[in-house]
Amino acid sequence: MNCMKNDEKPLILVTNDDGITAPGIRALIEVMNKLGEVVVVAPDSAQSGMGHAVTVNDVLFLNEVKIDDGVQKEFQSSGTPVDCVKLAISEVLHRKPDLIVSGINHGSNASINIIYSGTMSAAVEGGIEGVPSIGFSLDNFSWKADFEPSKVFVEKIAREVLKNGIPKGMVLNVNIPNLPLDQIKGIKIARQAHAKWEETFDKRINPHGKEYYWLSGEFKNMDSGTDTDLYALENGYVSVVPVQYDLTAYQWIDKLKRLEDEDK
Repeated sequence: MNCMKNDEKPLILVTNDDGITAPGIRALIEVMNKLGEVVVVAPDSAQSGMGHAVTVNDVLFLNEVKIDDGVQKEFQSSGTPVDCVKLAISEVLHRKPDLIVSGINHGSNASINIIYSGTMSAAVEGGIEGVPSIGFSLDNFSWKADFEPSKVFVEKIAREVLKNGIPKGMVLNVNIPNLPLDQIKGIKIARQAHAKWEETFDKRINPHGKEYYWLSGEFKNMDSGTDTDLYALENGYVSVVPVQYDLTAYQWIDKLKRLEDEDK
């Protein structure tokens, strides 16, 4: 496990996918300022749904900005959330951070949403770099969402990770219910629910006669388990899912060995 050294102030990298001015990241910065030396590297505009995309066919811009008092350094990037983590580690920070936090996302990233989430992909990139990393999300898509109740749990979980670390190869996906603080029942360690989006495309014609599409759809939960992140959220708990980014289905390796035999 990676743990903070006792003789130095923890260095914390903050990023997100809603953009550097989003209320969610400002709330996250406020909490992290209590815990260590904070450096922010975040997208200059919304990058929701970007997943683990990186910029390979265009240039990247990185500009230092000043948005709030109390933050040592803030940078906005033209890139994706994953670009932001890569740029921070390679070009901004004087050493690897002790913690990377991403969010607080406007909207849940429970269940299959982790695959599409720029918020969680930034955390995963941190984990790949060997840094304890956490993605935080609030189950409210509104720009005017109330992040005050979230701060209590963000601080508690971040302090725990700074103290005890996270096993290598793993990051945390934290989702917080959209409830007043006195109605949140606590924290549940959960698994990712089996759920998916059933998408539809709204086909339209623009004034020039060209077809275009709007993506829409409905979220379907096919999981009746009481140990899932969706169940925790729906029942007033903060869900914490340990996520591994090694996608190997180890249980199938031996069963697929027959392919090697057939190839002889």
